[in-house]
Amino acid sequence: MEQKDIRWLFEEVAQGKTSVDEAVLRLKEIPFEDLGYAKLDHHRGLRQGVSEVIYGAGKTKEQVKGIIRAMKAQGQETILITRMSPEMAEEVKEEHELQYFSMGKIGIVGKMPEPDGRGKIVVATGGTSDMPVAEEAALTAQALGNEVVRLYDVGVAGLHRLLAHLDEIMQAEVIIAIAGMEGALASVIGGLADCPVIAVPTSVGYGASFFGLSALLSMLNSCASGVSVVNIDNGFGAGYLASMINHKH
Repeated sequence: MEQKDIRWLFEEVAQGKTSVDEAVLRLKEIPFEDLGYAKLDHHRGLRQGVSEVIYGAGKTKEQVKGIIRAMKAQGQETILITRMSPEMAEEVKEEHELQYFSMGKIGIVGKMPEPDGRGKIVVATGGTSDMPVAEEAALTAQALGNEVVRLYDVGVAGLHRLLAHLDEIMQAEVIIAIAGMEGALASVIGGLADCPVIAVPTSVGYGASFFGLSALLSMLNSCASGVSVVNIDNGFGAGYLASMINHKH
């Protein structure tokens, strides 16, 4: 249950459409629901503004189906599932109407919300190989109600490709800069933009990149102000944080 749902519930009580006892019962059910294998945090939407997200990796298809059922029963309209395998997506589709995005391994049950953030979130990648992480970030941001602009394969090996998109960079409310190798893209964008930049190191690169550690350290040591860093390949975390920034008034 999100903040808008609580407001709607109070309005229903005020209009006499819902009894006080029914409203009290609904509020009692908010904190969490014990499914045995998972404790759903139904209070998260009210507490943080965004309902719980399902992390698909490591869960069985029956567990994911059950969690979706419980979320639907609480009135959640958009359910986001991250790190979802194609096989799990096919199984879940047997019971629930699911949109599956294979590039980002993202599943969405329900409708994609209309953008209601302040501005646009730009998602930029150094190379095409960074796109799986970028799609995880972009789809997460979209599922949380943001307009997303994708700038893919604009890395520093061909800086003119990035400079051709200065308008999008200058107009962004938040930018997610995703890169492997030496991770220089975040510093370059940080030196151009007047908005927060969220850097995402990826595990893309040759041997001495150490599966993303090289990019992570480069981004942490960025000389550009206004650059923050999330964990290696954590597109979801970047998309979530960008959405929080874009919804602050």
